[in-house]
Amino acid sequence: MEKSIQLLACLACVLSTGSFVRTKIDTTENLLNTEVHSSPAQRWSMQVPAEVSAAAGDAAVLPCTFTHPHRHYDGPLTAIWRAGEPYAGPQVFRCAAARGSELCQTALSLHGRFRLLGNPRRNDLSLRVERLALADDRRYFCRVEFAGDVHDRYESRHGVRLHVTAAPRIVNISVLPGLAHAFRALCTAEGEPPPALAWSGPALGNSLAAVRSPGEGHGHLVTAELPALTHDGRYTCTAANSLGRSEASVYLFRFHGASGASTVALLLGALGLKALLLLGVLAARAARRRPEHLDTPDTPPRSQAQESNYENLSQMNPRSPPATMCSP
Repeated sequence: MEKSIQLLACLACVLSTGSFVRTKIDTTENLLNTEVHSSPAQRWSMQVPAEVSAAAGDAAVLPCTFTHPHRHYDGPLTAIWRAGEPYAGPQVFRCAAARGSELCQTALSLHGRFRLLGNPRRNDLSLRVERLALADDRRYFCRVEFAGDVHDRYESRHGVRLHVTAAPRIVNISVLPGLAHAFRALCTAEGEPPPALAWSGPALGNSLAAVRSPGEGHGHLVTAELPALTHDGRYTCTAANSLGRSEASVYLFRFHGASGASTVALLLGALGLKALLLLGVLAARAARRRPEHLDTPDTPPRSQAQESNYENLSQMNPRSPPATMCSP
């Protein structure tokens, strides 16, 4: 009798709160594993997977669905996606839908790579991310806001982690001066999983020591150093992970002088050779100019005939005596 009264009281509680009770009864009629669930139409909730994995350069879909306590809501709403942390992380996508409209107009899409796939009117905020890069490997949080007659909002607190995988890529390799006139080599590569780095070179076995660069590239960057290069030649850095491998090389050639005097002599000899070459060029230019002067000798201009001058003078001089005429 007491158990019946308790069941009736519990049923009244369910009818008044809008919740349902799921129980399991064993053979001894004892109540086991009682779970009280709120009705999905009576509370806020968001459903997202723990992780989504995709390769760099490809696209990924971040699923997000939600329930809310407002039945048949058709007022203005806003859909938002954040990165990094909930509530305060930077927004990577935002769209807004007007009252009664199922079209969510995009107001923000970081670098134009984020696009809404779901329909917020149907409680779906799923997002598509294009052209993935290692920098996109982080956690994302979906959020919906109601406006108009009802002011309400809800955001996922745990979010979905986007895991971006990539084959190794060497982003930097260099030779730098070290202590006591020595040289050292650095190799930095990125990839996910983080690649293992190995050096090879003259009189050098494979050096597998790799050190992560602190605070860079979300842990995707790995650096390996050769502290002392003792021989001239080619040094190769190889980066490898489960998705592939990459390698790059640097060359070291050092000048070995016997003494200070020999070094000065070599420098002076090089300068003297340059001076001789310069003199040869100048002499060749001078030799090219000489035939031009020989082909064009200096000759005075021709003078006009003398009789023409006399004729002109006799015609222009009125004082000259008249010519003697001989009559027959």
